[in-house]
Order: sequence, then C-alpha cells, then structure tokens
Amino acid sequence: MKGQRNVMLCGFGGQGIVLAGQILGKAAVIAGLNVAQSTSYGAESRGSACRSEVIISSDKIIYPHIRKADILGLMSQAGYDKFRGKLDEKSGILFYDSALVKVESPSLNRLIALPATEIAIQKLGKKIVANLIFLAAIVKQTDIVSLEVLRIAVRELVPERFLILNLQAVNVGEEL
Repeated sequence: MKGQRNVMLCGFGGQGIVLAGQILGKAAVIAGLNVAQSTSYGAESRGSACRSEVIISSDKIIYPHIRKADILGLMSQAGYDKFRGKLDEKSGILFYDSALVKVESPSLNRLIALPATEIAIQKLGKKIVANLIFLAAIVKQTDIVSLEVLRIAVRELVPERFLILNLQAVNVGEEL
C-alpha cells in the first residue's frame, strides 16, 4: 500500500468495534506500515456508541486523528447518523451492516452493504463475531492489508479460547 488510508469503524459497545480496530492496526504493523489508532466510546460498557479510528500509512503519520475517512464501516444506525459526514465523499467507501443500518437516499459513489450480523448468526451461530466478518470483508474489498496478516493479528490479539471461532469469522468475511 502506498500513501495513507483513514479507516473509521463505528458501532455500539459490545459489538467488538474497538477490537476490530486494534486487529486492523496490528495487521498493518505486521505488514510493515505506520499506524495510529484511537478509540472513543461512551461511559457504559455495552450499548453506547463507540468508534475506532485507524490511520495506516507507508509514510510518517503527521496527525493521529481522522478528519475525513477513506473507509467508513458502520455497524449501528447511531453510528451512521453521527459519522456519515466524516466520509470523504469524492473517494471514500461506506460499508454498512445491512441488518442494523438503513442508509437514506445514498448519494455516495461507493456504498457496500455487508450483512455481517445476519451471516454471523446463520453460519457461525454467534453474532458476537460479526465484527470480524465485517472487518475481513472490508479488508478483502480494499486491500488495505492482506488477509494473511489480518489472520496473524487475530492470532496475536484474540484469547486462545475464542481463536478458532474468530478465524472462522475471518474466513466467512473473506467469502462475503
């Protein structure tokens, strides 16, 4: 990857948005890229809005926060309502979980529906891994990192007892 990519993932607490951002950041570091990652979430541990920003660059990162996102991934309606204006409208790609987000009159060039939550329940029996299905699908579509380094990052960051399920989720997301 050349240049800089600004990735923002949004959802609500309990969906694994922060973990998905950490995994993406770790994967980029493994790939030899520079990374700045930050998170924001409400005071409640589950149910409140949360956001993970990941800046990935082949060059030095000057400012560690996202002004406009190249890639905006939304897993909640509140995230869509609050952060859709953060997307770079000329070149940005908006990914959204079609089971949880309703996009009103889309005027964007690239809008991609990913039914991650539905597929997590149907194929793996657990909606808790929708975050990794969603992330893997985004990675596959954008090539911001390889799926190989994404899997390495999952192995390094996910607890052993959840590792097989999370790697299965990456495989499902790759197919999505």
